[in-house]
Amino acid sequence: MESRPLRYFVAVAEELNFTRAAERLGISPPPLSRAIRNLEKEVGVALFDRNTHGVALSPAGEVLLAEAKIVLDALQAAERRAQRAAATEPKLILAVKADGDAGLLEPILARFASEPAGIPVAVRLCGWHEQPQLLRQGEADAALVHEPFDRTGLDAETLIHEPRVAALAASHPLAARDRLTLSDLELRPDDVEQFINRHRGQGRDLAQLLTLVGLGGPPHLLPASVAARYPRPGVVYRPVADAPHSVLAIAWPQQSRSTATAALVRVACSVADAVGGAEATS
Repeated sequence: MESRPLRYFVAVAEELNFTRAAERLGISPPPLSRAIRNLEKEVGVALFDRNTHGVALSPAGEVLLAEAKIVLDALQAAERRAQRAAATEPKLILAVKADGDAGLLEPILARFASEPAGIPVAVRLCGWHEQPQLLRQGEADAALVHEPFDRTGLDAETLIHEPRVAALAASHPLAARDRLTLSDLELRPDDVEQFINRHRGQGRDLAQLLTLVGLGGPPHLLPASVAARYPRPGVVYRPVADAPHSVLAIAWPQQSRSTATAALVRVACSVADAVGGAEATS
């Protein structure tokens, strides 16, 4: 199966309209229709249900859509990685959410620079959980990312578990307490990730989130390392004893054969083990 029919299929499946899909692809509808018919003959099943109201994905089409996206992403990623590997001065791209490295980024980069397999690292700053897609699309070679995340096509190693703290305005009634529980925040353990993701949408980065908290906005749950690294006037941090830990991992594409990426993963795990050991004895 060639990639072009798959690209045509994905366009139709996402638009559910042959005319719009043809415009998106820069071709006319008749050859697009023929290509889809030929693909259906090759696969041996109908990919679309066609009626007077339009087209809809068949059950087989829904399965192929998910698989086709993975295949096309992998092809595009392979092309990008090959281009970078052929560069005069190859670099390893590490995707990281700003302020989301638990303090590990600098020691990882410093130790990796002394590795025999080490090459220059370009840090790609990104938004919340953008890292997995960057890896799948070949725009990054490795990523520091918080669990949970979509592991499709990726391998990962856990680096560090951190307790969570609540960031509150200094004037908040709960700020008078030394420690909090999830019930103080009207949360259950199963609600934590949804709560965090909902409040992340209120600010693009940590500085914005803490500004909103300091102005009297709702409390926010953050990894404990944030409290030590980002003191802020008008904001206090309180441990939340029963909150699930924040888990930071390093992830990379399953198909990666890069010795530099493998070395970076080893270094990241070693640095995290050292940090964890130091914390355990402190």
